[in-house]
Amino acid sequence: MSRIPRDVSHKELCLSLGKYGYTITRQTGSHIRLKSELMGYEHSITIPAHKTIKIGTLNKILTDVATYLKIKKEKLFEIL
Repeated sequence: MSRIPRDVSHKELCLSLGKYGYTITRQTGSHIRLKSELMGYEHSITIPAHKTIKIGTLNKILTDVATYLKIKKEKLFEIL
């Protein structure tokens, strides 16, 4: 099993998720909202706009995205 990357910034994560159809819809303060309709229904996630995203937060975001896309979380690690 791959390890979660420890030095991912919000910019890198937003660009990486763009490969899966996520686009930035808005930003309020230090939180960025992304939306995807790739699977036929809308899925939204919120990413903190920090230099490096905390490991627990990143894990939760990647778990949510992997569940929506119906792929393994490890596959998402490869794009980061």
